Amino acid sequence: MPDPKKPRPPFSPWDRRELPGSFTVEETARRVGNYKWVEMRLFEALGGWVATVPELDVKMRLGTHCYKHAWHSELWHKRLPELREMNPDRLTLPPNDAMVEFMEALTAPEGEDKTLEKLVGVYRVLIPHKIAAYTYHLNNTSTITDAPTIRSLNFALGDEFEDWRDGEMLIQSMIENDEDVRRAADRQAELESIMVRAGGITGPGSIGTEEVPNTVEANA
Repeated sequence: MPDPKKPRPPFSPWDRRELPGSFTVEETARRVGNYKWVEMRLFEALGGWVATVPELDVKMRLGTHCYKHAWHSELWHKRLPELREMNPDRLTLPPNDAMVEFMEALTAPEGEDKTLEKLVGVYRVLIPHKIAAYTYHLNNTSTITDAPTIRSLNFALGDEFEDWRDGEMLIQSMIENDEDVRRAADRQAELESIMVRAGGITGPGSIGTEEVPNTVEANA
C-alpha cells in the first residue's frame, strides 16, 4: 500500500510545465482591462457601421463580427474580478492617450464611399495588433496558475483569426484599381503610425518589447 506521507513532486511525472509566468497578477489585470476596453470600442464601431455601409455583403459580415467582440468583452469583464477582486470598471481603460486617438481615427470615416478605409483600419491594423498582443500573452503566462485567462485568450484568438481572414477577403474584393491600392495603403500607414505611438493595444510592451519582470502569477 502506498505511504500517504511519502514526499511527492508538486506535479505529475508527465507534467513538465513551469509555475512562473511573465506577469504579476496586477499586470495581467491591467492587460485584461485594456483588452476589454478595445473589444468594447470595436463592438460599438462595427455595430454602428452595419447601419451605414451600403454594401450588403459587408453589412452581413460586420454584423456577425461585432457580436463576437461583444462576447470577448464579456469574457474579459468576467475575468477581472477573479484577479484579486480588482474592480472591473476601474480597470476597463485604454493603455494611454495614443490608443484613444487610434480608436477615434479608426471610427472617423463616415461617408458611404469610405467602406474600404473602414475595413483596412479594422482588418489590416487593429485585429493584427490584437492577435499579436493576445498571442504574446498566451505564450508568456503560466499554464498552471492562469488557466482561465488562457482559455479566454484561446477563444478570442480563434475568432480573431477567422475574422481577419474574412476582413482581408472583403478588402481584396474591393480593391479594383491603382487608386484603391493607394487608398488602402494610405489608410493603413495613417493608423499604423498612431498604433506605433500607442505601443500596441496594451501600450509599450504589448508584444514584449519592454522587459517584464519574471514573477509568479497567481489567482486569489
